[in-house]
Amino acid sequence: MAIEVDLYSDTVTRPTPAMRRAMAEAEVGDEQLFEDPTVRRLQDRVAELLGKDAALFLPSGTMANQISIRAHTRPGDELIAHRTAHPIHFESGGIAGNAGVQVRPVDGPRGQYDAAAAEAAVRADWREMPRSRLLWVEQTSNLGGGSIWPLQRIAEVTAVARRHGLATHLDGARLLNAVVASGVAANAWAAPFDSVWIDFTKGLGAPIGACLAGSAAFIEDAWRFKQQMGGAMRQAGIVAAAGLYALDHHVDRLADDHARARRLAEAFAALPGVSVHPAAVDTNIVLIELTGTFGADEATARFAERGVRLSSFGLSTLRAVTHLDVDDTGIDRAIEAARAIFG
Repeated sequence: MAIEVDLYSDTVTRPTPAMRRAMAEAEVGDEQLFEDPTVRRLQDRVAELLGKDAALFLPSGTMANQISIRAHTRPGDELIAHRTAHPIHFESGGIAGNAGVQVRPVDGPRGQYDAAAAEAAVRADWREMPRSRLLWVEQTSNLGGGSIWPLQRIAEVTAVARRHGLATHLDGARLLNAVVASGVAANAWAAPFDSVWIDFTKGLGAPIGACLAGSAAFIEDAWRFKQQMGGAMRQAGIVAAAGLYALDHHVDRLADDHARARRLAEAFAALPGVSVHPAAVDTNIVLIELTGTFGADEATARFAERGVRLSSFGLSTLRAVTHLDVDDTGIDRAIEAARAIFG
């Protein structure tokens, strides 16, 4: 059966007809020469949104992360991040391959760590140890089920970093989900960090792009790394227009995704053979632990037979992600499939 309800990820969204029109009509120029007015408008918009001096349009959030690591560290340094952080698992070893940096993974519930864990992870200033250089936060936490770091916790862990002279980076792939769900402005989340980026290709529904922000000096370095990594995009206003359209039209509606994720979680929680905690669904990600007789691969196959796609995370965890292309009817269809499979 063809997939009719795609909950695999919020990366599967497709540009709307209105977004496509905005892209087709975009004013363009050579972005490498700073001559693309649409790219410049997007960069200025994101810098203002995040309260930073400057911003840089990039092809992907992974490139934003990799550039940030290179800008903040030197080969042989160490990055402190939660053990579930995106670049540890989903960036093809880029921390080592691109930057020559190792990771000091720390633990904590729902993809978050606290100030005590951060303090314990900072290396002593001793030549036999790597230098702690960068503290990393992912907001929201993907493998933490879309959990929102509390603002106070962010203040506390970044204070540890400043006390020890570490740079700070906010992986904001789903930062605007946190903004909408919490009511806390994007610049408030971004304020304690030296660098931060937002993604346009997840809940915002654009086909490509992310924007990295920081000080003017940081963005100057980021431009050099972008060039080294092959990121110049020439007439990129065509895709930057999608980001501008998304910021104008697709941010507030993230609340719909959050409501649908909670409804999905509540329906799963009522079924045998699974364990779901609806109260832990902060945004648009639902993690489903399988407690019955079959594992994640079989479960995803059974859902696919009913026209619903989920992703498997390990042997016994499913992930469902709501987004722009899944409406209430799609959620009804997913719930119907879940009841047939687990009921």
